[in-house]
Amino acid sequence: MQKVYIYLENGIFLEANSFGADTTAVGKLVYNNSTFGQQEIITDPSNNGLFINFTAAEIGNTGANIVDMESSKAHAKGIIVRNYHDFYSNYRADMSLKDFLIEQNVVGICDIDTRFLTKIVREEGSMMMIASTQISSKDELAKKLSEAKKYDEINFVKESSTKESYIHKSGVWNHETGEYNKAQMSDKKVLVIDYGVKKSFLNELVELGFEVEVVPASTKSEDIINSFKAGKISGVVLSSGAGNPNILTNEIAEIKILIDANIPMLAVGLGHYLLALASGAKVDKIKSIKYGSHPIRGEKTVEICSINGDFKISEDIKNIADVTHIKVFNDTAAALKYKNKNEISSEFTPTSNSSICKEFAQMAK
Repeated sequence: MQKVYIYLENGIFLEANSFGADTTAVGKLVYNNSTFGQQEIITDPSNNGLFINFTAAEIGNTGANIVDMESSKAHAKGIIVRNYHDFYSNYRADMSLKDFLIEQNVVGICDIDTRFLTKIVREEGSMMMIASTQISSKDELAKKLSEAKKYDEINFVKESSTKESYIHKSGVWNHETGEYNKAQMSDKKVLVIDYGVKKSFLNELVELGFEVEVVPASTKSEDIINSFKAGKISGVVLSSGAGNPNILTNEIAEIKILIDANIPMLAVGLGHYLLALASGAKVDKIKSIKYGSHPIRGEKTVEICSINGDFKISEDIKNIADVTHIKVFNDTAAALKYKNKNEISSEFTPTSNSSICKEFAQMAK
């Protein structure tokens, strides 16, 4: 195997083996506890700019395919695993994870102590790093990392958002037919403002019975309001995405206009934070958070949901919104229903059979 050299923002220099692209990449180091779905994680726009350190020890045995990609390309800068298995056993896979990484130009790092990296992130917080199969000099890697733009300074929405609007035409995966359900004709239409939306969430909205139109993040609120007043749409979805919500001033300004129009809104992931900022709350950086599966407690049930983001909404949000779901790990708000507004939001991506999506479907009649 080819060697890959790693330099962390805190000065730690490491050497490991490469099973991905022959390249040099800079990104933010986080850790993720998901045991499967690596391909979906790599192609989720919410993970743009990240090096994802998987805590599961054995990675690669499910392979990869094209149809389950969350977007048209990979967004993660690289993945880090303890043990990589090139042999895969999955009837739906058509390539190895290694071949997928090489095809998508993503760094793959293996034969490294992922527990050590996880401990660093837990104790010191997520940090920038550089990994290269082409540069072995610690000093040169340190120089390149110091010259690179910080993750929280990058506007990933500009990169990830669709350039043109389109109708999403597939629902969730159907195990009986062996394919994704097709969208049906519907008299209820929602606009999804694309800050970095993933395909599986669009599938869930279709499964709810909506016609789903995805529009660029640059879409003007006045145009959306006019469509709503004309009866062309029933509601708006603020999608997930990557990066620091506090720097997205244009997007926040447009959402403020939508709030004043009282259009039914569902906000998830990055959209959850943007809606809070547009409503006057503060969104603060968390030193360290686990990406991947989190137990979320609702009114009657506890669900395991995926959360990608290291921000939290300030406690004063409770003055304008009711907390409907709580993260069990730290008792912080995971979902909100805004008072006297047709607005609900969640830090995680809800499924079509969740109480959040069902409530939005009732709001957007």
